[in-house]
Amino acid sequence: MRFLHAADIHLDSPLQGLERYPGAPLEALRGATRRALVNLVELALAESVELLLIAGDLYDGDWRDYNTGLFFITQMQRLRAAGIPVCLIAGNHDAASQITRVLRLPDNVHVFATDRPETRVFDSLGLAVHGQGFATRAVTTDLSRNYPPPVAGLFNIGLLHTALEGRSGHARYAPCRLEALRQHGYDYWALGHVHTREVLAEAPWVVFPGNLQGRHIRECGAKGATLVTFDHDHRVSLQHRALDVVRWARVEVALDGCDDLDVVHARIDQALARTGEQAEGRTLALRLELTGTTGLDAQLRAEYEHLVNECRGLAGAHGHRLWLEQVRVETRPEGQTVVADAALGGLLEAIERLELDPSTLAEDLEPLATRLPSAVRQGGGDPTDPQLLRACLEDVRALLRARLLGTEQR
Repeated sequence: MRFLHAADIHLDSPLQGLERYPGAPLEALRGATRRALVNLVELALAESVELLLIAGDLYDGDWRDYNTGLFFITQMQRLRAAGIPVCLIAGNHDAASQITRVLRLPDNVHVFATDRPETRVFDSLGLAVHGQGFATRAVTTDLSRNYPPPVAGLFNIGLLHTALEGRSGHARYAPCRLEALRQHGYDYWALGHVHTREVLAEAPWVVFPGNLQGRHIRECGAKGATLVTFDHDHRVSLQHRALDVVRWARVEVALDGCDDLDVVHARIDQALARTGEQAEGRTLALRLELTGTTGLDAQLRAEYEHLVNECRGLAGAHGHRLWLEQVRVETRPEGQTVVADAALGGLLEAIERLELDPSTLAEDLEPLATRLPSAVRQGGGDPTDPQLLRACLEDVRALLRARLLGTEQR
């Protein structure tokens, strides 16, 4: 027997950090979550699975229009025609309180109740699925505590949207203890909410499959679903299948010892070529992070716009599937510049001593931050982020050094 375990599809969620520039594959990026769902359905059909599980956050909040729901129905009808049932729970993003538009789903799709746990038995498959969805966006109680005992003689699956005891970057919804899940008597816990794939236990199996499609730079690497095979003795094996259509990646390019821009460009070009191979034919959304100690530090920062467009040109040479999301200059200067003019030297020393208190400055910038769209803040543009503020300070230092020493391009 085989079933597919997926979660956090976030259908029609906008990919964040998109920037318009000639050659940017915006259409490929915008339709990524839909095409990833199509890939999931096609995998279910190709593998002739007996069941598809979706562990919450099918949607990304209330639909803009009915097309989101209609698209999902169309894909579920393909599974219905093949005799594949679907079990679905609501997560925090598609809680009953969040979705105001409702369409009747095909009869092969079972949506679990949100006011109590319930069990769906598939006698012909020899399995039982237990689950409960979110009634509201912020569920802070342990839902798993009330899940029913396992059905004797069947392969028992717990379908749950949870942060467990807490996961970095994820709200602590439906908290529960891993050990409590393991002692519940089920054969497999199909979890959702955490966007990174993680196998937490094998006896029994407790699994986060990760999200189906990365949506921003913090969701790097292959994304997809978990194909689960079990036999009559309840022995289980897993395969993670990549289903994403756009893949996000961070690439560090070390510029230690570089004092020639041609060498910088050559190293960047080599990094782009290596990383493009890892995308496995997908569109690759790439963030370049330039690091190391170099005499070009001030020039790279002072001529940042020129640098970015040079990098875009290099990316374009590797084909339309490579999209440069951002370039970050995180290099360091090679050492103190010897300046004959005492006044200028003193000013440079003062620049190097520039400091800021990120927490105090963050408070001052909070009114501005609240006016920014959430996509901007989540995409790394939050002006109250201490890491961002420190990076800005280093840019200010480098720009001032470049202006004073005349290294800025004329």
